[in-house]
Amino acid sequence: MRVAVTGTPGTGKTTATELLDTDLDVEHLNDLVASEGLYNEVDDARGSKVVDVDAARAYFEGRDDLLVESHLAHHLDDLDRVVVLRCEPGELDDRLQDRGEPPEKAGENAESEALDVILSEAVRDHGREAVYEIDTTGRDPEAVASDVQAVLDGDRGPSAGDVNFTDYL
Repeated sequence: MRVAVTGTPGTGKTTATELLDTDLDVEHLNDLVASEGLYNEVDDARGSKVVDVDAARAYFEGRDDLLVESHLAHHLDDLDRVVVLRCEPGELDDRLQDRGEPPEKAGENAESEALDVILSEAVRDHGREAVYEIDTTGRDPEAVASDVQAVLDGDRGPSAGDVNFTDYL
């Protein structure tokens, strides 16, 4: 099985995946970007490396029993399940600023969350039947990890479009 756990930065992807009890190889794409050279430029204005999605796809090509965590994981090929973590944009903005993100960047991510950007991309690329949306708003990491675990175990059905934050806009 090939699984992506994705979502806007700050939704709880890394924390939730670290709590899972799975035989899948869990890979944190953001950690691999620098160590494996999976980027093609550096965005000085944002202070980040620009991921080379084709290089990331090639890095994971042919690997099964894999769970990839990243806000870009839904761009990988041949995924059986895509878990999209969601968070109310105001709370997301607070989470990001609490961890040191500049207000402008936090606000940009909150707006992206309100517009369903990652969810829309996941559904477009993998189909509704492969997408599992989980709202992390006001929830502890263990509860979120339990919901992700239910997806991995086949105990939770696909759900795309259940969460709506457009009122934030």
